[in-house]
Amino acid sequence: MGRPMPGYRIALVDFEGQEVSEGQVCIKLKPAPTGLMAGYADNPERNAELLGGDYYPTSDVASRDADGYYWYVGRADDVFKSSDYRISPFELESALIEHPAVAEAAVVPSPDPIRLAVPKAYLTLRPGVEPTRDTALAIFRFLRGRLAPYKRVRRLEFSALPKTISGKIRRVELRGAETSREAAGARRPGEYWEEDFPELK
Repeated sequence: MGRPMPGYRIALVDFEGQEVSEGQVCIKLKPAPTGLMAGYADNPERNAELLGGDYYPTSDVASRDADGYYWYVGRADDVFKSSDYRISPFELESALIEHPAVAEAAVVPSPDPIRLAVPKAYLTLRPGVEPTRDTALAIFRFLRGRLAPYKRVRRLEFSALPKTISGKIRRVELRGAETSREAAGARRPGEYWEEDFPELK
C-alpha cells in the first residue's frame, strides 16, 4: 500500500482500540485531515460512530514494516482467527489463483471443533478441469509449498461462486453456508478436507 499521503496521520488499531503494528487502518482525527469528509448528511448517529472518537476506521486491515510501509492484509470483516492466528483471505486467495487449475477463489472460515475455524476455499475451476479428488490433492500440495502451516487451506469445495450484480463475490453467503453445514453436521458433494488425504501426511 505504500506510505500515508501528506496531511494524513495513520494508525493501525486492534479490537481493543490500541495502536499496533498490524490492525485496522484508521485515520487520526485530532486534528482531522482537510480531505476527510465533514460527515454524513442527516445521520448524526453515524457521524458520532465514525467521526466522534480519536480515529476514523477504514475497515481495511494492514501491517506496517520497519521502514514505515503499509501492507494490505484484507477487509476487517473478512479477516478471521484460526487457532488464535489471524488469517487473511486475500493472501490465501492470491496463492490459490496461482494454481493453473483455479479460475476464481474465495476463502472463508469453516467451523472446526479444535481450531475454532479453519480456512476453507470455494473454487471455480478453469474450463476443462474436472472437480475430482486428484484436482483437490494437487491444489492442497501446491499450497503447502507457498503457505506457512498455520495459514494452510484445510478444506476445499468446487462450486460456482455467488456474486453481486456488480460481480463481487458474496462472502457473507459463503460464510452462511459454512454455518449451515456445521448445524447440519454433514459435508456437501464436491467438498474435500485435508485429512481425507493420507498421502499428505
